Amino acid sequence: MTSTTLSTSSPLLPRPSIEPTQPPVSNDPPSFTPTHDASDINQIELLSVSWNQDYGCFAAGTSQDFRIYNCQPFKETFRRNLKTGGFKIVEMLFRCNILALVGGESNSHYPPNKVIIWDDHQSRCIGEFAFRSDVRAVKLRRDRIVVVLEHKIYVYGFMDLKLLHQIETLANPRGLCCLSHHSNTSVLACPGLYRGLIRVEHFGLNIMKLINAHDSHIACLTLTLDGLLLATASTKGTLIRIFNTMDGTRLQEVRRGVDRADIYSIALSPNFQWLAVSSDKGTVHIFHLRVRVFGGHSSSQQSSVHGPALLHQNSSTSLDALIPPSSGANPSSSLSFMRGVLPKYFSSEWSFARFHLPEDTQFIAAFGSQNTVVVVGMNGSFYRCSFDPVHGGEMLQQEYVRFLKTKT
Repeated sequence: MTSTTLSTSSPLLPRPSIEPTQPPVSNDPPSFTPTHDASDINQIELLSVSWNQDYGCFAAGTSQDFRIYNCQPFKETFRRNLKTGGFKIVEMLFRCNILALVGGESNSHYPPNKVIIWDDHQSRCIGEFAFRSDVRAVKLRRDRIVVVLEHKIYVYGFMDLKLLHQIETLANPRGLCCLSHHSNTSVLACPGLYRGLIRVEHFGLNIMKLINAHDSHIACLTLTLDGLLLATASTKGTLIRIFNTMDGTRLQEVRRGVDRADIYSIALSPNFQWLAVSSDKGTVHIFHLRVRVFGGHSSSQQSSVHGPALLHQNSSTSLDALIPPSSGANPSSSLSFMRGVLPKYFSSEWSFARFHLPEDTQFIAAFGSQNTVVVVGMNGSFYRCSFDPVHGGEMLQQEYVRFLKTKT
């Protein structure tokens, strides 16, 4: 049975958001080395990359340190070398001073079964969770800390670090779990106890929903910022499905391809219009969402204001499938009129736009501003590309950076 221990030296108090181009600590203690010599760069191995909650930044855990990068404009914001080894998990909380860290296998001070709550203003660890097995993932929101183990998920209060919930899951070596990030919704999605099953917790409404998402094991899942929509893919990797988290209804299904693929990431745009998928096939696919949010608006700012209130409606009609106009629609086979007669892929919705990556590595993708997609690779590459929201097709590369070689 898994147990946890906790030691804290002060309460968790996230400071106001930090501008992404300014280091959050003005005077580093002697144990920090914010920059590296050129001779060190070739020895650095990238262990993890992860977005912050609004996809404006990403964190990189390396074999020597952890680093924070701003996406637009692209810039390394800061790096921290604690002289103990690398970090396999670095989780940001928007752009505030609090981060969650999990050490890599070679870290002499922070082992992979511990979660370190790091205050970068104080330049020290202010909280620690220890477990009997390795930590697979950590997710943060302003009122919760979620620790994912292979068979269990622990949910803690952010301010007092008290254990609030324990959730048992099927074997979850990928650490699959996602959270909503609006203040008036509290939604968690994770694998259930059976293959292809997803458990959705609406903590604020005291509602738990089980969704039979796929026949195969779950490979990837993500929520919209307000938790209204859930997108999922299985280990087969051919189909991505979008669900209403309130009643579990399937709203849309799109097809990445016919061959099996390992899905690396799924992203939903803040305005509910687009879905992005990256896989081991070396392509980022963009799909148009045929989902209408009642009360929603086209701009991401407006939808983020109106969207969360929809969860307070005691109805499954706050989301509805909507057949879009011809412009911006996902292409379907010309044989789609034979639905039910020919194999299913003949009537599938295929990607609206796509970007072919020239490198053979694992990539995660997210939406930027003004019809752009940002892509980060485990080989230390960063791409920004744009897509035509009317005609789709091949995306245009706008920016490319080898970020492990950039210096502050």
